Amino acid sequence: MSSLSLAVRDSSTMLRRNLLHARRYPSLTLNLLLTPVMLLLLFVYVFGDTMSAGIGGGAADRSAYIAYIVPGILLMTIGSTTVGTAVSVSNDMTEGIIARFRTMAIHRGSVIVGHVVGSVIQSVASVIVVGAVGVAIGFRSTDATVLEWCAAFGLLVLFATALTWIAVGMGLVSPNAEAASNNALPLILLPLLSSAFVPLDAMPGWFRPVAEYQPFTPAIETLRGLLLGTGIGHHGWLALAWCLGLAVLGHRWCRARFDAEPK
Repeated sequence: MSSLSLAVRDSSTMLRRNLLHARRYPSLTLNLLLTPVMLLLLFVYVFGDTMSAGIGGGAADRSAYIAYIVPGILLMTIGSTTVGTAVSVSNDMTEGIIARFRTMAIHRGSVIVGHVVGSVIQSVASVIVVGAVGVAIGFRSTDATVLEWCAAFGLLVLFATALTWIAVGMGLVSPNAEAASNNALPLILLPLLSSAFVPLDAMPGWFRPVAEYQPFTPAIETLRGLLLGTGIGHHGWLALAWCLGLAVLGHRWCRARFDAEPK
């Protein structure tokens, strides 16, 4: 077999391994999935009227706020899910299984590729679940065309891939699962400091740069524009640049860290 065929075969095996782990031990994924769901329900049913009145500057309209908040929650779901990836990678690195894999005739990068692809699949599945909750409470995307739906799905997959590579790197450098969870905490906090819940114009001047110059805000604004048929502006290019930049950076980081381990 060629080296490419071996890499694909071994990566597929590692992917099945990670998906089996996720199926047998779903508690971590479910716990991380509850965070965006609870935030969605909290902001819609507790703060929805007040937030929509403040944003719109007029009468309260909870349905308008649902349409505004769901795209941000979907991307927050990806950030939450990838925290589990960091913990899973850290467990592999500290429990000795990687040392066992190094003695076997398998492609060296297949372990990391299996984690990345498995995490992206879990992230997309989590987004579908949270999206279904959003639809159940009133979210509608009637203005989006088929092409915009495909672009939105592509953005979600690309964003999940970029964050997953970063999360895998965090798992590789963490001495234990608790440290990996703490290191990956910004992936949950950054969406809270973005335009997910309120527009940039409604933020204080000193805080707005924090929300504007980070990866989640352009991705949220792009997804919001695709799903709601509103303008995207420069956010589309910024989101693409952030996704590609984080993916390349994360890949290089993971490769350097994994190759630095004792052979």
